[in-house]
Amino acid sequence: MAARVAVGSGRGDGPPLLDDLMPWSVRPLRTGRPWVTAPDAASLRARWDRLAGAEGAEQEELFGATRLRTAHTPAAALTARHTGTRAFARDPGPYPEPVRILHGPFDEQWMIPDHRLIDTARPELWRVADAHQLFAVEHGHVPQDTGPALSATALLPDGHSPAGRPGRIRPLYRRPGGSEPNLTPGLTALLEARYGTPVTAECVLAWTLATATPSPAGPLVPLPAEAALWAEGVDLGRELLRVHLRGARGGERPRLPGGRRPYVRAAIPALPDALAYDAGDGTLAVGDGCISPVPASAWDYRVNGVRVLDLWFELRAARPGAEGLAALGPRGWPRERTSELLELITVLALLAEAWPRQESLRQRLAGQAGLTRDGLRAAGIVPAPAASRRPASVLGHREEGPEGQFALL
Repeated sequence: MAARVAVGSGRGDGPPLLDDLMPWSVRPLRTGRPWVTAPDAASLRARWDRLAGAEGAEQEELFGATRLRTAHTPAAALTARHTGTRAFARDPGPYPEPVRILHGPFDEQWMIPDHRLIDTARPELWRVADAHQLFAVEHGHVPQDTGPALSATALLPDGHSPAGRPGRIRPLYRRPGGSEPNLTPGLTALLEARYGTPVTAECVLAWTLATATPSPAGPLVPLPAEAALWAEGVDLGRELLRVHLRGARGGERPRLPGGRRPYVRAAIPALPDALAYDAGDGTLAVGDGCISPVPASAWDYRVNGVRVLDLWFELRAARPGAEGLAALGPRGWPRERTSELLELITVLALLAEAWPRQESLRQRLAGQAGLTRDGLRAAGIVPAPAASRRPASVLGHREEGPEGQFALL
């Protein structure tokens, strides 16, 4: 049996790990209760009002107590804006406006940003999640999986894994305002000297998005010997990044060329019960509704071996077994949900179209002697300094702690 490779070690003669290049990472969030996230924001408000209006044992049951959180547990605020920090049972406080999150790969949902309701919220992520931040989200390793190794997003990611094997979340910047890139010291200078072109943090993220492959130790990121190959990979990665970001940071929302754009051909019913695909005419049936054209590559796009469209629909379909606050949701199929489905189909179709170019690039990288982990070690780039693996101090960030106490972080 082959020896297990620890994250951050890597075989010296092979490509570096993403952990070598972007050393600060955070584990996925653990909400502890499913009702704090939802595909639509209105459901979260209904759940909050129901919980805040309950008392005693009923509130405890609705809350869903865990070892880390009960209705009587105070907690620090998650954001600079005011959210309750006293025990929910004693003082729920005002309803905090929900925030848009990435729930696993490609699924944009909403979350109540109240630390008292979330078992493990990873406050260090919330402190750097602003209008300048981007996140690389590892998909985790599943044996024999040949799908993408990671996603990128401008939203706060929860790191959920379709297959239950989550990877790490890696912010592109260590501080708010897009300052201090989360890159191993000296990396950009080395790459600039090697390829004769300016290298930014977003260049490294784009390259990683285009070339990373999964491994038991985390995503592997080959670094090429040739400047031309680096430029090609960065350009491809920027295309992929635009698709992943879905119009964030001033970009255009993803679109397929005319004639290939999916449209609703038959109205989606209020409670669609199944999702089915007809490869013959490229039709996606949503209950009795119908969307086309839908490329087979979009329908079969998988992460960790799980079909993305199936999982997206499963989290939105009527769930007769849902109980408590999680059962509170829209009575029908909201119009915006159809728009989100059309955009998701477009995103998956564009990413699937780019996949052969990614595979070609990886094959050419495998055929040349690139910059290995031993090469990075010889240049003094790895191992990364211990301080670069810890969150940066966010001086001046005034954050309300449990029971209203304040601290500078």
